[in-house]
Amino acid sequence: TCSTSQLSNWTGFRTKAIRALMCSSDFVFELLKVAFALSVILERNYVHTEAVQAALAKYKERKMPMPSKRRSVLVHSSVETYTPPDTSSASEDEGSLRRQGRITSTPFQSHSNVEPWLNRVIQGSSTSSSASSTSSHPGGKPAAASNLMAHIQLDNHSAPPDVTTGLVEHLHHERPQVASVRGVPRGYNSSILETGDGVPVNSRVSSKIQQLLNTLKRPKRPPLKEFFVDDFEELLEVQQPDPNQPKPEGNQMNVLKGEPVGVVTNWPPSLLAALQRWGTTQPKAPCLTALDTTGKAVYTLTYGKLWSRSLKLAYTLLNKLTSRNEPLLKPGDRVALVFPNSDPVMFMVAFYGCLLAELIPVPIEVPLTRKDAGSQQIGFLLGSCGVTLALTTDACQKGLPKAQTGEVVTFKGWPRLIWFVIDGKHLAKPTKDWHPQLRDASAEIAYIEYKTSKEGSTVGITISHASMLAHCHALTQACGYSEAETLTNVLDFKRDAGLWHGVLTSVMNRMHVISIPYALMKVNPLSWIQKVCSYKARVAVVKSRDMHWSLLAQRDQRDVSLSSLRMLIVADGANPWSISSCDAFLNVFQSRGLRPEVICPCASSSEALTVAIRRPPELGGPPPGKAVLSMNCLSYGVIRVDTEEKLSVLTVQDVGQIMPGAKVCVVKVDGTPYLCKADEVGEICVNSGTTGMAYFGLLGITKNVFEAVPVTATGVPVSDQPFTRTGLLGFVGPDYLVFVVGKLDGLITVSGRRHNADDVVATALAVEPMKFVYRGRIAVFSVTVLHDDRIVLVAEQRPDASEEDSFQWMSRVLQAIDSIHQVGVYCLALVPANTLPKAPLGGIHISETKQRFLEGALHPCNVLMCPHTCVTNLPKPRQKQPDVGPASMIVGNLVAGKRIAQASGRDVTQLEDNDQARKFLYLADVLQWRAQTTPDHPLFLLLNSKGTVASTASCMQLHKRAERVAVALIEKGRLNVGDHVALVYPPGVDLIATFYGCLYAGCIPITVRPPHPQNLATTLPTVKMIVEVSKSACILTTQVITKLLKSKEAAAAVDIKTWPTILDTDDMPKKKLANIFRPTSPDMLAYLDFSVSTTGILAGVKMSHAATSALCRSIKLQCELYPSRQIAICLDPYCGLGFALWCLCSVYSGHQSILVPPLELESNVSLWLSAVSQYKVRVTFCSYSVMEMCTKGLGTQTDMLRVINLSCVRTCMVVAEERPRIALTQSFSKLFKDLGLSARAVSTTFGCRVNVAICLQGTAGPDPTTVYVDMRALRHDRVRLVERGSPHSLPLMESGKVRVRAIFFPHFIIAHTETKGPLGDSHLGEIWVSSPHNATGYYTVYGEEALHADHFTARLSFGDTQTIWARTGYLGFLRRTELTDASGERHDALYVVGSLDETLELRGMRYHPIDIETSVIRAHKSIAECAVFTWTNLLVVVVELEGSEQEALDLVALVTNVVLEEHYLIVGVVVIVDPGVIPINSRGEKQRMHLRDGFLADQLDPIYVAYNM
Repeated sequence: TCSTSQLSNWTGFRTKAIRALMCSSDFVFELLKVAFALSVILERNYVHTEAVQAALAKYKERKMPMPSKRRSVLVHSSVETYTPPDTSSASEDEGSLRRQGRITSTPFQSHSNVEPWLNRVIQGSSTSSSASSTSSHPGGKPAAASNLMAHIQLDNHSAPPDVTTGLVEHLHHERPQVASVRGVPRGYNSSILETGDGVPVNSRVSSKIQQLLNTLKRPKRPPLKEFFVDDFEELLEVQQPDPNQPKPEGNQMNVLKGEPVGVVTNWPPSLLAALQRWGTTQPKAPCLTALDTTGKAVYTLTYGKLWSRSLKLAYTLLNKLTSRNEPLLKPGDRVALVFPNSDPVMFMVAFYGCLLAELIPVPIEVPLTRKDAGSQQIGFLLGSCGVTLALTTDACQKGLPKAQTGEVVTFKGWPRLIWFVIDGKHLAKPTKDWHPQLRDASAEIAYIEYKTSKEGSTVGITISHASMLAHCHALTQACGYSEAETLTNVLDFKRDAGLWHGVLTSVMNRMHVISIPYALMKVNPLSWIQKVCSYKARVAVVKSRDMHWSLLAQRDQRDVSLSSLRMLIVADGANPWSISSCDAFLNVFQSRGLRPEVICPCASSSEALTVAIRRPPELGGPPPGKAVLSMNCLSYGVIRVDTEEKLSVLTVQDVGQIMPGAKVCVVKVDGTPYLCKADEVGEICVNSGTTGMAYFGLLGITKNVFEAVPVTATGVPVSDQPFTRTGLLGFVGPDYLVFVVGKLDGLITVSGRRHNADDVVATALAVEPMKFVYRGRIAVFSVTVLHDDRIVLVAEQRPDASEEDSFQWMSRVLQAIDSIHQVGVYCLALVPANTLPKAPLGGIHISETKQRFLEGALHPCNVLMCPHTCVTNLPKPRQKQPDVGPASMIVGNLVAGKRIAQASGRDVTQLEDNDQARKFLYLADVLQWRAQTTPDHPLFLLLNSKGTVASTASCMQLHKRAERVAVALIEKGRLNVGDHVALVYPPGVDLIATFYGCLYAGCIPITVRPPHPQNLATTLPTVKMIVEVSKSACILTTQVITKLLKSKEAAAAVDIKTWPTILDTDDMPKKKLANIFRPTSPDMLAYLDFSVSTTGILAGVKMSHAATSALCRSIKLQCELYPSRQIAICLDPYCGLGFALWCLCSVYSGHQSILVPPLELESNVSLWLSAVSQYKVRVTFCSYSVMEMCTKGLGTQTDMLRVINLSCVRTCMVVAEERPRIALTQSFSKLFKDLGLSARAVSTTFGCRVNVAICLQGTAGPDPTTVYVDMRALRHDRVRLVERGSPHSLPLMESGKVRVRAIFFPHFIIAHTETKGPLGDSHLGEIWVSSPHNATGYYTVYGEEALHADHFTARLSFGDTQTIWARTGYLGFLRRTELTDASGERHDALYVVGSLDETLELRGMRYHPIDIETSVIRAHKSIAECAVFTWTNLLVVVVELEGSEQEALDLVALVTNVVLEEHYLIVGVVVIVDPGVIPINSRGEKQRMHLRDGFLADQLDPIYVAYNM
């Protein structure tokens, strides 16, 4: 002890000493010597706790949003169901005492500087997120959210700055939002949604995202350097070395030589010779005493018994075990030893029995279940070693899981084993003429010890007889062992120090070992001290955890004495936290006879066995040393004694001197094993006769580890003998003492700096752990994400810890690690008690925990991800070049040899061989003509869910019904020419008849999907909105729907008094129309086409009679539709190409349409394909949702499919307004190939609001082509073709070809979205189309004609500035294909990449949501669907969980990982929801903006919402 004045004198002296030494040439080494010598008097046990307190004090101002969790996830199970976990089981991870004491955190609510609203946000977040959901829970209290938000100053119109890039936020592209009104999603309350940008502010979610943004506004990563990166490349930031980082300055170290091995005259030639000597000359001498779980000695094995039983076993193994009359075993075979930790006696007999029989024992743990952590890897080791026999005890064998035959089951990954019980009755007495051959110690393998690497793989390390003997000799000399000494062993006797001291060296010296089983230590942590006292043991072999446990229990017993001990060997003395365990143990037990010099830490590794051990003074050991090192410098591999601040320090103790007869050096960890400098941390290497020989069967890594050749800086080998790498990181200090600061297995390298997992554990434990997590149940490991290690910390949460308290603890742990280690934690997860996989003798099985984390099988109850602070190597944000105009781009393309991306189809006028096109400009005229010329020709045939015909319509029937509708409109509805009429019908002939009735009366029809009777609250507002926006003067519908529109349920959803006139068409008078209306001009409006886009915009387009006629003519010629043809349509008839095919084309072309409403497939999934087969249809149309329904629903129903034959199908076209879904079309083709579906039959169409039929593949064109493009280039609006399977490759299927029967008449060009200049074919741009069947404009409630000008009458800013184009709003590119048609012409294929409105502008690059969603869906088997959107420049990922809610939190890390790896984006918020929450329209397209609005209004009732920090 030293007084305060002495400490202050020491501080002043230290400062002067450093200044003086700075002048000396040997500065570093002298500095170390001074510091080490004087550090002995300092007690540093509480340093780290103080450091953590100081670190956390800095963070009081920064608050993080707490995750939202549904109540069912919150309560994993009741507290009563938990058994108290094995709090002590931290054999490798107990870091408790290095940072003693507890940090008392100020409660969240007590900070005076925290705004009151933030407290309520944090408190309210731990309850169910649906508490304020007005849709799911009417009893909720939405007022609470508004009260809360009253304190928030959040501007709804200006988004916060883009904190993720540091770039100035880009303005939106010029394309204006089309709609004036945003559609209402299913399941959401329309009263909460806003119009316009649709971001409500009165929601808890918004405030949390604001908190999240606040935590990100001061990003910790260094500012990005300015330099230009070619748009093609996305170079990951390479971590540049810090110019100010510490560098080693000492001299190159020399190889350290241990004391010579002493010569002993009567030293036996082998371990077996020693056993024979003691077994025959001292048969009554006690060898081993085994204890039961009460601490009572159950059996003492004498040397005579050990010798005789080992002989019996050896004889039995060699002579009594046969297979097909051949001996089962021969010398050199490997044998598994499977013994519990409570039975050291039988293990010892088995081990020496195998050695006597010249068999090679492979000790392993007892497999208790088929899914033990690491069990499969142990099985792999046994298989590679060729093990066929396992030795065990009768009791152990009975406890193993059995198959139905009664035999022990074959464990997963294990070879088939014969189990042999070695209890006395099963052993045969050797014959008198049989004697084992006791050879001298040789280089042959004596035994194999298993080791599990940090990746989880298990290897077997071979130890030769010579090494085994030499190691016993060295330990005897280093520890001063003498005959008949008593040794207490607490360690596992099957491996490591427990085996070396308690089974091998003890027999060499005829010692008496008291073996303390692990089960006894759990019941009575003081048992080993009691046995030292009662047996007057001279030596004890323990781990620091055993000392820690005894400290906790020492108050129970006062009468113990440790005065008999001359050595207390601390086997894990190399662990950084062992120093505090040793010091604390000495402080308590010094009064009970423990002498300070007795504590002897040692360092060992499986490969090199014992490396160093501290000797007591009587054995010539120097005084012990301590070092207080800068943790920051250690992370750079440099030793610097901490001189100023106490925040980031590591206190380590020496592990003594190296073993007798050994040579030791320290080499650089990576690459060539160059010798380190004196003040540099490296891997300790040993050259000695006591090390292992090899990894069994693994020659490659054996050479790297067991045959290392250290070299000097000039490349000269330091020795002609190979060294063995120990896996220990350390250095050699003054007095040639070895210091270990970590292990290679626990090393985590983040951005070029090394951190030790054990140090991170210890820091976490310093943050008041006892309230929230179990002290010994923390695992720290790294996962590789985006080419760098990321730190993951997993701990077991106490069942009585509240959600909010645990989250506070997690936040504080993140902050403490950030301050002390200057490294961010990527993920911190809490799991329920007793759920982490355990190592055989307690502790966490790290590699198995990591495996479960990566597989999504950890099932945490709390997760905190911090990618924003950890990931600093993202690619540079894209800097757009503002001064590059359209003319420059054209010149650049010409210079580069790129052609301008434009193409045109054939002129339809050249293909018409009759005057029908000129004769019938109007569809009403065509129907009248068909009713006169072919009155009985069938046009429509509607099927119901049973596959029977529900209704039909011939040309005359349709004409008559249309006339009756027109009469009703004129007489009943009193409508005038040009009035708008809403047609609210289910899919059927009535819809078609009323459409033509409107044309006959001169009215403008608008088809509207009817409301769903069971879901009026969400579907009826959409109907009402379309009726109002379209200014409909009348509604035509059925009697049933009329009642529905006027019902009480409807009144609860909308104002039913404001409906226009509603006409029921079920019962109309049979009157003939006096005069059928004929438009005065083809440019007059024919109908309005309303639909909700994927971005949630309700838009109505105007279709003129000329455009309608041209559209029908193109489809007719493209699909070769004639009156003799039949086509099957399984589409919704309310908008786009689905409406045109359902209502227009049959009348124009005269073919028969078999109508299959998609809704009917819900009750009969095979209806569509059965109809195609039954009517032998050549051409059929469907949507992606129909295709997906068939693929999923019919994949397993083989019986239902036997009657279906699809060989008649020439073309099956998928109607969509999106990028072709290759995976779905390929799986559909593959699934129905055996039913005759041709592989080339399935193709896609493409249309959009400005033109509903831009691409149709057609019946006679070549196969659709697929190209693979580089996804990274696509983000920069570049198109770069790559080979299939290339990294970052994205398959794209063409939407149609130009110049063949793919597209008729339209002209295309690819234009720049901002400059509106033409682009080359290597660029991604907006598809512009010029076509006679373009829509003429948008119809809006406000009549803002300016809205459509840019979309429908766009002109190029350079080049051909005269042509009028329509902007499709979709990004794509054109490519010349190698395919030709009959005329020998090559074709241009159009590839649609995605909607411009849906693209995400992040980090200056353009992302398509579908690409991110595809990656996320692949991340875990339980992800059913995914949708992404952005809000305030944060990427939000919503995933539907198809599985147990227990798996919800597993997805957070997997989703974050995959988006980082594949897209270089950091996910801001991860939302886990139930299946079916992501809204999808009738075409199977995701409504991402509806989803966004629902999320921000807190209406999703999510399972879990994670806010990534």
